[in-house]
Amino acid sequence: MDQLQTLQSLGFTLPSPAYIFGAVLFGIIGYAAYRYGKKSSLVYTKWIGVALMLYPYAISETWLLYIVGGALCVGLYLFRE
Repeated sequence: MDQLQTLQSLGFTLPSPAYIFGAVLFGIIGYAAYRYGKKSSLVYTKWIGVALMLYPYAISETWLLYIVGGALCVGLYLFRE
């Protein structure tokens, strides 16, 4: 437990369950979009899928995770063909 307190004093915190759920959810959606885009030769779908899989690594706020994920999912819907 002392290591956890040391890390927290340095500014490192564990992500919330909502953040972990969102990261996993958008990762699965991104993987499915990537596979579908690759199979169907849809360039936008494939790259939006890659973005959905990778962006949680760059965002640390839970509310921002859901905003960006929702926006990418809307983009995925708009560029489905």
